[in-house]
Amino acid sequence: MRLRGVLVDRTRRREVVSLLHEKLEALEENLNKIVNEGVGFYGFNWRSPDHLRKLFYDRLGIPPIRKRGVVTTDRAALEKMEQYLVARPIISHLKAMRDLGKKISVLTTEIDPDGRIRTSYNIGGTETGRFSSSISEFGSGGNLQNVEESLRSVLVADAGMKMGYFDAEQGESRVVGGIEWGLFKDSRYLDACESGDLHTTVSKLCRPDMAWSGDLKEDKELAEQPYYRHYSLRKLCKSIGHGTNYSGKPQTLHNLYKIDVDAIEEFQLRYFRAFPSHLKWHAHVERILIETGTIISLLGRKRQFWGRRNDADTLREAIAYDPQGSLADIVNGGMLQLWRANICQLLMQVHDAVVVQYPEEVEDEIVPQILELLRYPVHIGNGRELIIPYGAKTGWNFGEYCCGDRSRKGCEQCKKATNLEGLKTYHPGDKRKRPK
Repeated sequence: MRLRGVLVDRTRRREVVSLLHEKLEALEENLNKIVNEGVGFYGFNWRSPDHLRKLFYDRLGIPPIRKRGVVTTDRAALEKMEQYLVARPIISHLKAMRDLGKKISVLTTEIDPDGRIRTSYNIGGTETGRFSSSISEFGSGGNLQNVEESLRSVLVADAGMKMGYFDAEQGESRVVGGIEWGLFKDSRYLDACESGDLHTTVSKLCRPDMAWSGDLKEDKELAEQPYYRHYSLRKLCKSIGHGTNYSGKPQTLHNLYKIDVDAIEEFQLRYFRAFPSHLKWHAHVERILIETGTIISLLGRKRQFWGRRNDADTLREAIAYDPQGSLADIVNGGMLQLWRANICQLLMQVHDAVVVQYPEEVEDEIVPQILELLRYPVHIGNGRELIIPYGAKTGWNFGEYCCGDRSRKGCEQCKKATNLEGLKTYHPGDKRKRPK
């Protein structure tokens, strides 16, 4: 993967960069009007930390926010200042402009003379066993594991090839279920993961009083009805459930998702009633951590924790270690099987997913083989195996498919930029053709 790199569509890259610059210039012009005419601060430069400190702390009179004793206007400080109504329009502009600046920086990263972008993978880059990614050995490229969705379409398959994206479905949740089965012979959470729709199943268990029909499709529609503010019950279960698995406390989850603490507390009460082994697992990890300072994952990966063993942050790391580390080993084990089979070319490893390319004319023959090779069964005791399934999407570039038909109701993808060659859920007999 490090040697091969990924082909960059330079024309599309120029188009996307140009569009981002237009958005940035429009926001910059609007912000200057607000600061000049509304605050009377002429000559303001939003990129200057000194000007930002003068604007917020001197002109607007907001109490200074410090980081390690130094007055700051970083992102965390901006989010704290949003409580002041006078600062909100300025902060919303700054956050959007900084995000656009980061996107432009990613897209203008240096590529190699052959038109490809490369990255280096560090197999010891994290404590969990996940790969980390950074600039290539040639000093070009960058981190290809965290490319934002809106920028991915510039990465394309080679001529005559088609790209496949294979993502481990609910991988960490399934590992949590496997851990609880192995420790306590409690299959409730793993059964929910294997039910076909984890988040709808969790919705039913947390709210058994609702009018569930037993039909998966109908129950999913009911779970996606408005439930709390702009959240559906299914979305609430997905967002808070993941954090709760890792011992997230109501206040912490409130800070992440801006959901009232009372609503989170009520959810967690129902959630732990449905899956009591979550609390037993957390207590088990805490006991092992305090006694030995060492956690061994489901696949045998050992980690020594050097932080204070009774510290809440150390405990959260220890709880997250096994699901994240075991899933990394499972994904990498499947990827190794795929590489040995030599039926496609590996392009990228993106945390819990693998990106490949293969001759487009044999797609319907190769994709089922890839899905089978990525299966990496793990014996979890008591006569049961843990198998992580993969979703498959295919296309000619790394971005999400979008038909561009704004008239289609309920089509979330059509809110994005048109991308007819992007990744689309795999079904045999894809009728799309790649333009010359």
